[in-house]
Amino acid sequence: MNLVFPHTFVPWFRSVAPYMHAYRGKTFVVAMAGELIAAGKLNAFVQDLAILHAIGIKLVLVHGFRPQVNEQLAAKGHVSRFSHGLRITDPVALDAAQEAAGQLRFEIEAAFSQGLPNTPMANATVRMVSGNFLTARPVGIVDGVDFMHSGLVRRVDAVGIRRAIDIGALVLLSPFGFSPTGEAFNLTMEDVATSTAIALRADKLLFLTEVPGIRENPHDPDAAIDTELALAEARKLLASLPTPAQPTETAYYLQHCIRACEGGVERSHILPFATDGALLLEVFTHDGIGTMVVDEKLESLREATADDVGGILHLIEPFERDGTLVRRERTEIERDIANYTVIEHDGVIFGCAALYPYPESRTGEMAALTVSDQVQSQGDGQRILKRIEQRAKAMGLDSIFVLSTRTMHWFIKRGFVQVDPDHLPEARKRKYNWDRRSVVLVKKLG
Repeated sequence: MNLVFPHTFVPWFRSVAPYMHAYRGKTFVVAMAGELIAAGKLNAFVQDLAILHAIGIKLVLVHGFRPQVNEQLAAKGHVSRFSHGLRITDPVALDAAQEAAGQLRFEIEAAFSQGLPNTPMANATVRMVSGNFLTARPVGIVDGVDFMHSGLVRRVDAVGIRRAIDIGALVLLSPFGFSPTGEAFNLTMEDVATSTAIALRADKLLFLTEVPGIRENPHDPDAAIDTELALAEARKLLASLPTPAQPTETAYYLQHCIRACEGGVERSHILPFATDGALLLEVFTHDGIGTMVVDEKLESLREATADDVGGILHLIEPFERDGTLVRRERTEIERDIANYTVIEHDGVIFGCAALYPYPESRTGEMAALTVSDQVQSQGDGQRILKRIEQRAKAMGLDSIFVLSTRTMHWFIKRGFVQVDPDHLPEARKRKYNWDRRSVVLVKKLG
């Protein structure tokens, strides 16, 4: 064994433990594009799902089959037809879809049945359940186009699915639904996954797609991936993008993530299947690898406005009184209100922080990080820190720093490193209170 291995594996495994505790017993709906299977990545993906299942996550798997249906149609000498982003499913296309779905189901079940020694599937026992859990209705005629056997999800048998996953089975859903009259309808994987996640009130909806995620600048193919989008931001972004026609377009999966969040799913993710282990990286690392759309209706994490000054003063006053924070006048907060980020619940602010940039030094100061005593130890300080980091990155800053006298360890645990006060930007160094002897801590922004 490589002697370095224990020094990397052990800290990593320990860092994963909190996610195991948090997600045990939770429900994830995972949707994989048919392109994932066509790319030969099914076995590795199944192994990752088996790991999630092993730690007690309840799983519903929805598969797509666009390339497989196209292949079947090509073999029949039939042309694939699309309109409004949906396949026009004539009788020939319906036969092709049924054949593709049957083939994929057997491939997926075979992959979950692996158990060779010295493989990730050794000792894994994953039982799969599938069936007529979906009731569908026809798309009908849209703008003069008859979609024939193409359909939309009318109802999801959430009770039946819940019973299956509660006994430890993994539920497999194909993009097919049936009407009360016994007709079969070709559905989209995205509609099935979203409707199922809403019906189950799933904790996460994860799309494994051709799309790497939502870029910070959707019009720049080389822009960095935006790892987290609040629901309000996602709505604004979707409104600014053209109506999607293909799944490779940014708005295609974004619209389904928004719909899921509006329907009660707190977290929806867009991940690239091209990255090996994308599912594990998203679930078990802090920033993940794709884009997560977050429903923040109940606890709004946002930038502060002038109306928040009173709430911020009320929040920080006890900490100023005991010396944890430097006292700030109301006029100072009013002047700098645009620098503040707050968390509110039902109109009450219970967390805040401010970011003061120093562009000439490509750094910024995070100040007045405060969380109410009533809600401490619930991760809200971490959420505010993450938002401040995102704001700093958007400003082009390379690092952030804090000055602390009592909470140094909290910052050190989250990647900050203590430095000498001489490392402060010149403008900030001139205002440094040497009598207070605050510790300076810096965090690099990756």
